[in-house]
Amino acid sequence: MSKIAVIGTGYVGLVTGTCFADLGNHVICVDVIEEKVKKLKKGESPIYELGLEDMLQRNMKAGRLDFTTSYEEALKGAEFVFIAVGTPEGEDGSADMRYVESAARSIGKVAPSRSAQPLIIINKSTVPIGTGDIVGRQVREECPPDFKVAVVSNPEFLREGQAVHDFLHPDRVVLGSDDRWAAEEVRGLYEPLGAPIVVTDIRTAEMIKYASNAILATYISFINEIAFICESLGADVKEVVQGMGYDKRINPQFLNAGVGFGGSCFPKDVKALVKMAENANARPQLLQSVLDINEDARHSFVAKVVRLLGGSVKGKSIGVLGLSFKPDTDDLREAPSIDIINALMGMGASVRAYDPISVEAAREQLKGVAFCPDAYETAKGTDALLLITDWNEFKQLDMEEICALMKQPVLVDGRNVYDPRAMRDLGFTYSGVGRA
Repeated sequence: MSKIAVIGTGYVGLVTGTCFADLGNHVICVDVIEEKVKKLKKGESPIYELGLEDMLQRNMKAGRLDFTTSYEEALKGAEFVFIAVGTPEGEDGSADMRYVESAARSIGKVAPSRSAQPLIIINKSTVPIGTGDIVGRQVREECPPDFKVAVVSNPEFLREGQAVHDFLHPDRVVLGSDDRWAAEEVRGLYEPLGAPIVVTDIRTAEMIKYASNAILATYISFINEIAFICESLGADVKEVVQGMGYDKRINPQFLNAGVGFGGSCFPKDVKALVKMAENANARPQLLQSVLDINEDARHSFVAKVVRLLGGSVKGKSIGVLGLSFKPDTDDLREAPSIDIINALMGMGASVRAYDPISVEAAREQLKGVAFCPDAYETAKGTDALLLITDWNEFKQLDMEEICALMKQPVLVDGRNVYDPRAMRDLGFTYSGVGRA
């Protein structure tokens, strides 16, 4: 059993700490927000993530997991310290490193008093290339010269909504360090998972994370651009993808046209990679286009709604199904729904909305929206109904009843959930994305 400290209790830190505890390690998670720590000590997860709260409570009961606001308490006897704090987007598009740097200096001030054994610091946060060097330097500046510290980059590849599953069943584990012994020590933490483990230098590991998110974002923008062309030329993007998917070189799983990507990773990380490339005098032409196309997807969706309602949404009532940026999470960061709703309300529309999980969080961001208890109440009396997030429950709705509830049965399907012919047979004026 290893002793592990985790700095940060967001999506990455909380899942990482809880899952390592479930693997039999003793874990203490640190967060500077007292109210958050108090809630966690009661066994309450501050985020919605499938299976996380049950696992959290089980490991707390077993004495393997605890929470604190004290670095001293967390690092006492710790062999490994994971930094899993936020790296939000800065004003210029680069990653804001203040929380990582604060964590590094706090670790350095406390670490030498915990024990004489070497300390391995693992960067779990998504950080710009070269951050491992910076973290190591900042920790050492706070430590006695003879105190041994090593830094390992261990990027996360967790999907929100599936983060617990992804941690316990990873496609691969990436470890990067200029101290090979440290990477091998961290390897031991992950070996029980039975996944391939890739060991590289530290900068390569940091780049693997950005490149992975960038290619996934590129898939989305690529198929959305194809969808825009399909609408103009009279083709159906879903059938196009089906036809493409028989080619073994193409994976259709990641080619789903819609209203674009959002969340805490793709927009932020692609922008940060663009900024890093520009600072290095490289030309990130494709990456910039990925971002531009993603913005266009939201604008095009709003323009389609306006067009289907006769050229103006002023005075119209519009229902929105789904607010979170993807299903199975309550995360609204960079969610397409926010931009779409604000644009429509700015044009004079009134908006009713429903989401299975994220309504409470949305109240803070969407002033003036009428939040409803279910999809049917959302559709009642509306001139158009927009599907933004493809929660499973929306795939099982009684669409005949939905149609009857609406004042004007205009259905704009932002995730291509419904069959166009079936919807038109029910009486809807239906429009998907890339489905002429």
